[in-house]
Amino acid sequence: MTLPATGDGKAAAASGFTPAPWGARTSRWQDWPAQRLADRKRALGLTVSVVVPARNEEATVGEVVSRIAALGAGTGLLDELVVIDSDSTDKTAGAAARAGATVHRARDVAPHLDAFPGKGEALWKSLLVTKGDLLVFVDADLTQWGPHFVTGLLGPLLFDEHVLLVKGFYERLFADGDGSVTADGGRVTELVARPLLSLWWPELAGVVQPLAGEWAARRGLMESLPIPVGYGIELAVLLDTAEEHGVAAIAQVDLGSRGHKHQSSHDLAVMAAELLLVAERRRGTPRPAGDGPPGGEHPARLQQFIRSAGEVRPYSRTVPTHERPPARSVTRHPAPARTPGSR
Repeated sequence: MTLPATGDGKAAAASGFTPAPWGARTSRWQDWPAQRLADRKRALGLTVSVVVPARNEEATVGEVVSRIAALGAGTGLLDELVVIDSDSTDKTAGAAARAGATVHRARDVAPHLDAFPGKGEALWKSLLVTKGDLLVFVDADLTQWGPHFVTGLLGPLLFDEHVLLVKGFYERLFADGDGSVTADGGRVTELVARPLLSLWWPELAGVVQPLAGEWAARRGLMESLPIPVGYGIELAVLLDTAEEHGVAAIAQVDLGSRGHKHQSSHDLAVMAAELLLVAERRRGTPRPAGDGPPGGEHPARLQQFIRSAGEVRPYSRTVPTHERPPARSVTRHPAPARTPGSR
């Protein structure tokens, strides 16, 4: 897999854009056998961390962790397997630890930096407790998948030094109420993310699943980017990588098919609102309201409606807007307390 040299996203847009040849930077998971990757990793002297963000995923996180742990034990490809528990109220942490992961509670990581709810927050906190040169992110709610997700995502990073970010894509399986399984998944992708990219960032329209929860990146990239604390992280990282390093820094891998639990339309609407805010900020129209810590005076709100007792009633929900600064810019540990008379 040979990619063109990394270019500058701003320059490309200014000079008149030609859609990127995504076929040149698209591969299949079968192209990256585990042992070949392990040999390459050792030759390069790199380390690999797998991060699994989880919130109330007791039912599935154990199998996700155990299958990834088995891959690492069998090949030596992985150096760390970390679960970031994001305020779970079930036994997610215990299930993950028994399966072989090192578990960190998100709000206990660098507590002097405060804490936010959300997936982006969990992944940002993971940068403060992991050490791998290459980072692979895998969701905890997977039901139909395989450890080849990890190897597929690592392949382009290990074999092309220009690649900074790798996005997975797959057929998303949806279990309907009648027990049937179809490929009708990815509603927020189709209704929000894909129109945004096609209209405003056409150079990224060739990314098959911009919101995929399975992706990988170099640590240097992740530590250089601002990170939205909620579900806007995948879109933000994609846009920021292209802006700062050009589309040639991005690759994608066909991982086959993926099954996971699905959320209600009302919950997906909050995710959609987060994506719109991420896009708004990166279009140069930042939103000041709600951009402070939890409990700020003017948080962004999403107006929704429910029918109850025969009446339609409005209710509103907070939309996360805060973005963490680049991890390389923060102090991982608070400064020691000064004693009287010290300088």
